[in-house]
Amino acid sequence: MSKVLVTGGAGYVGSHACKALAEAGHEPVVYDNLVTGHEWAVRWGPLVVGDLLDGERLSAAMAEHRPTAVMHFAALSTVGESVADTARYYRNNVVGTLSLLEAMRAAEIDRIVFSSTCAVYGIPEVVPITEDAACRPINPYGMTKYAVEGALADYGRAYGLAHVSLRYFNAAGASPAGEIGEAHDPETHLIPLVLDVAAGERPEVTVFGDDYATPDGTCIRDYIHVDDLAEAHVVALTRLGELRPAYNLGTGVGVSVAEIIAAARRVTGTDIPLVHAGRRPGDPDILSADPSLAHHDLAWMPAYLDIEETIRTAWAWHRGNLRRQS
Repeated sequence: MSKVLVTGGAGYVGSHACKALAEAGHEPVVYDNLVTGHEWAVRWGPLVVGDLLDGERLSAAMAEHRPTAVMHFAALSTVGESVADTARYYRNNVVGTLSLLEAMRAAEIDRIVFSSTCAVYGIPEVVPITEDAACRPINPYGMTKYAVEGALADYGRAYGLAHVSLRYFNAAGASPAGEIGEAHDPETHLIPLVLDVAAGERPEVTVFGDDYATPDGTCIRDYIHVDDLAEAHVVALTRLGELRPAYNLGTGVGVSVAEIIAAARRVTGTDIPLVHAGRRPGDPDILSADPSLAHHDLAWMPAYLDIEETIRTAWAWHRGNLRRQS
């Protein structure tokens, strides 16, 4: 059994990746500062509590557990917060990653799968988005992720680091078995916000903008189930050294905000009141992936293509009250 160091493994996508790693015969070793992650989400291997900026702690964890590779999820990821507190985002996401890469070099670990984002593209000129589209991030969050992608490319050339960046779109859903799911504080993602309203925890959901150039006037996004993301990370790990630098992970199918709310009403059987507000600055009309390269190179296909099925897994998690264990 090989060990994989999973930074941010107590978070939403990271914890699902840990489960997928364990199911594939690996032992995930979680390295997380628990600022946004949750100890209850660490279920498939040991937890080392530490910060990316603590190089000595990172090195000690690598020396103790001797992982053969790293999956890197540890990042701050709220767009609005990245604008308000830019220095914190660069310090954690960029400087923290450089600290991780230096610890890996010292430990002679030369394989990493990086959790990147479609935010590196900014406002696309053409959708669906392919990997050769221009990367023009429009916020510090996207900039920090793109900076890390550049660092990985340079480390690959200089030191032989085998790496891949997985640019995913809107992560959604929860483990169908109900052990783990989405739990952010504060919550900013559409589906859990809508389910909060369905559960009576919020009075209404706010729809930002109803005048987009889309069939129903609300913006369209590509929602990819978190289990499908986790599977892609595990597959990528097995093929490091033979992959392109970056891959889009999405379903290739866009779903509007109005369609998400309608689907959630059907799944939950509740009304889900909403209010309309103005557009948020920088929100594109449509963001959807062309995932064909991932289909080809990773032999990976998402299993969840029906948004209602994805929402149903999130609703089961929500009703189980597990996401309130933070």
